[in-house]
Amino acid sequence: MIRLRYAVGWIAWALAAGTVAAAVANDGPEYSGGAATVFADGRTAFSFPAANLTDAERTRFVIGNSFFRRNWVQAPASTKARDGLGPHFIARSCGGCHVQDGRGAPPRIVDGINVEEPVALLMRLSVPGATTDGGPQPEPVYGDQFDNAAIPGVKPEGKVVIRTRAMAGKFADGTPYELEAPSYSFTDLGYGSLRDDVMVGPRVAPQLIGVGLLEAIPESEIRANADRQARAPGPIKGVPNYAWDVFGERMMLGRFGWKANVATVAHQSAAAFIGDMGITSSRFPEEACTEAQADCRAAPRGGGEGAGQEIDDATFGQVVFYTATLAPPARRAVADPVVLRGERLFEAAQCATCHRPSYVTGRPALADRFPQFSSPALVGQTIRPYTDLLLHDMGEELADGRPDHRANGRHWRTPPLWGVGMIHKVNGHQRLLHDGRARGVLEAIMWHGGEARQSREQVRELSAEDRDALVRFVNSL
Repeated sequence: MIRLRYAVGWIAWALAAGTVAAAVANDGPEYSGGAATVFADGRTAFSFPAANLTDAERTRFVIGNSFFRRNWVQAPASTKARDGLGPHFIARSCGGCHVQDGRGAPPRIVDGINVEEPVALLMRLSVPGATTDGGPQPEPVYGDQFDNAAIPGVKPEGKVVIRTRAMAGKFADGTPYELEAPSYSFTDLGYGSLRDDVMVGPRVAPQLIGVGLLEAIPESEIRANADRQARAPGPIKGVPNYAWDVFGERMMLGRFGWKANVATVAHQSAAAFIGDMGITSSRFPEEACTEAQADCRAAPRGGGEGAGQEIDDATFGQVVFYTATLAPPARRAVADPVVLRGERLFEAAQCATCHRPSYVTGRPALADRFPQFSSPALVGQTIRPYTDLLLHDMGEELADGRPDHRANGRHWRTPPLWGVGMIHKVNGHQRLLHDGRARGVLEAIMWHGGEARQSREQVRELSAEDRDALVRFVNSL
């Protein structure tokens, strides 16, 4: 019966895909997401549905959006559909970290130290060793994520301290630049000391545009990226990560997260609900309270459709659909001579080896079992995300020293570049890299080391005019 239901769902999904594909012919360079692309600008540029959704799908998008943006509340509450916040959390809604579906940033720093608690910059925790599926081993008292907020009657886990120091450098033409190097620690710990060998991984919330399209890139294409790099001369040798997916119920190719440690939008969403807001679901039914956190374990639970389920499956599916169908905005200034020169410089510096420009999407891996999580409108699209979705050794200066499945402490997934030039309009900043340390494209490049060191040095040798052209190109994406 279950197999029949899945089969019927996929047949309907595939038929719709054929209808959409027949109407799609948008493959010019400005169409970052193929027919899903939206021509949007300004603060809401990351918040539109894929342009080729049906009317019924747009209704689903609106419903998912409401649960993505609105705050959850502490249980017990009269609003059973939205109660269950915490006991520990870092945000009250998905939109609390992904403001306007965009990118988070470090908290405000004054005289080299943060003067407010981070929200859209979270701290992963682990200790040496691995779980049964090869994932990071959680810190025994504080778990796998440090939560600096809690409901009344429960102690927050503590406060995050961020200190920064300036690192001076020069381009070959003598132009100086300054990087901001952060370090992380904790204070006011609610449950005693962290283990001495704890490893801390800061993670800033990325923009969410196009994640459903990334999930639809054929796995064979990502593996082919690694094969090409392995055969080619030079230091660039990306490798795929694999992680357990709670919906696929198997080890799957990682595509999301700064270490490519998450395979699907659905798993990422369910893990964020429990990790960031303390909202349980059918796939993560237990609160993230360790044995040492008695007040957390004793706190009241929310009133979802059953014990241990504060967001019901139908609502969860709408949120996943919303996230998966957020559209990439169109590229800008694609014919500008300066942008075109920047593109040539980007390719000459081998940036396009890791930031692969384009793919044709296929069918997502979960489409057979969970057609409600995506849309056939995302299939068969020529997209331009500028990523290989592989792990690369980025050198010691960027390393967090924290392994995650096949990723070591120096590995980072190549982040997609689409939308980078719109972050300042959507979120009022342009903080880049895994913890937001870079204050723009050029600083991000200057942080590149390891496999990307030669590319960085090539950029360092550029004239001021060429550096500007390179930045203009990246910001056009």
